[in-house]
Amino acid sequence: MEHLQQLVLGLIDHYGLPGLFVGMTLGNIGAPVGAEIVMPAAGALVATGHLPNVWFTIAAAVLGELAGQSIGYAVGRFGGRPLVERYGKYVRFDHAHLDKVDAFFDKYGTFAIFICRFVPVIRGIVGIPAGIVEMPLLPFYLWTLAGSLVFCGGLIWLGMALGNHLDQITPWIHKFGLGILGIVVLAAIGYGVYVWAKNRNKVQA
Repeated sequence: MEHLQQLVLGLIDHYGLPGLFVGMTLGNIGAPVGAEIVMPAAGALVATGHLPNVWFTIAAAVLGELAGQSIGYAVGRFGGRPLVERYGKYVRFDHAHLDKVDAFFDKYGTFAIFICRFVPVIRGIVGIPAGIVEMPLLPFYLWTLAGSLVFCGGLIWLGMALGNHLDQITPWIHKFGLGILGIVVLAAIGYGVYVWAKNRNKVQA
């Protein structure tokens, strides 16, 4: 995984925004890119002038995520479960993962796509089960866009703020990154429950 991270960081350093786009696309078709490390690194490259603009950087990252998720959705939609069960191991996604994501979709509906944008591993392949269940494209893309903006934008801004000090805190991101993402997921779930309850009360009134 670390070798692939270094490859992606090299792409970004040498090719700028197109390299970032390619890296994030790879990360969203199952490659172990490690976006929680790559995104702050991209922010640090903005701070040091290697990347031109924070908004363009966020846009390139989000567009890469949308491109990768589109590929995953198409694979799930047209390949179905047999393709996943045969080749899923190559993107760290097997039958057990598929069943778990299906159950998650049943519980939270299309909002599950937003939540999955903050879950390591699953965030990179959630488009596949979404395609298998033939999730409508509009909510799929809207929730993917919303989650990717929060995830990529937040980590890029963090990296930009840290600038040249990023190397000093990278081990801490490795160590506590899952905990931070867990807090974000819980907050997202809480917000989803709040919106659902509010809408339900309006209907009953």
